[in-house]
Amino acid sequence: MKKWAFLIFLLPVSIFSQDDLLNNLESEAVIDKTVTATFKGLKVVNFESTKLADKNDFYFVVAHRFGSVKNGFKDFFGLDNAVTQLKFIYGFTNWLNVGVARSSFQQKYGANLKYRLIPQEREGFPITIVGYNLVTINTSLEKDQYAKLEFEDRLTYTSQLLLSKKFGESFSLLLAPTYIHENLATRSREVLANGTTINYDEEANQFALGLGGRYKISNRVSINADYGLHLNRNDHSSFRNPLSVGVDIETGGHVFQMHFTNAQAMFEEGFIVQGQGDWSDGNFFFGFNISRVF
Repeated sequence: MKKWAFLIFLLPVSIFSQDDLLNNLESEAVIDKTVTATFKGLKVVNFESTKLADKNDFYFVVAHRFGSVKNGFKDFFGLDNAVTQLKFIYGFTNWLNVGVARSSFQQKYGANLKYRLIPQEREGFPITIVGYNLVTINTSLEKDQYAKLEFEDRLTYTSQLLLSKKFGESFSLLLAPTYIHENLATRSREVLANGTTINYDEEANQFALGLGGRYKISNRVSINADYGLHLNRNDHSSFRNPLSVGVDIETGGHVFQMHFTNAQAMFEEGFIVQGQGDWSDGNFFFGFNISRVF
């Protein structure tokens, strides 16, 4: 009888002790509220997305932009005139990526850093903020074009702040304030009726605002688009703001992006500053990005 009385006395003490232990465990548990899969690809179309390679992931990205579709069958809707970019990206940490690339457009080489500053959280911080910095080297420039050409003239610097927000499971938006510094500014030329050529140079410091979005139509397919508004473009410039529309298809370790764009260049200063196509004139380019992660 004494043993039963003793056990009955200990029962509530044991229950309260278990409750205290569970409460302590719950208070120490870390719940990850980070919003994921805002974008499936490292790029929206042309503009960088806020997605980063995970730690120790290695990405190989192949991007093509064919010639203008305007010429029709003459060059098979631009397929005879492709430019290619090869890019390698490594995730040093979950928040820091390093990349190098080479583009056949103007024979440019580039190196970039991409780093997450703040992630979007459920019931927390409302947006993801990522920084992106790029330096490119234009190796196509020749001394016979620019007699006083120096190595520094080949360099262009780009800095971006990438701001994204995921609205539910299907819709994501991107805002990308952009600063570009060209050591040798982009030049537009106007030929007058008498044959005289007038040159118009862009400012060395240029500013743009990128806008992008993704709408998911199935588990593996989304519609993507982005646009770059060049804020201080020369009034006499022969170039246009880049507008791109495409489809993302996720297939296991690949993300395959097909799109149409009026900018053939693939480095940021190229498609923002030197978008040469005109959608209203049917002068735009078919292209794709395909990435493989190892």
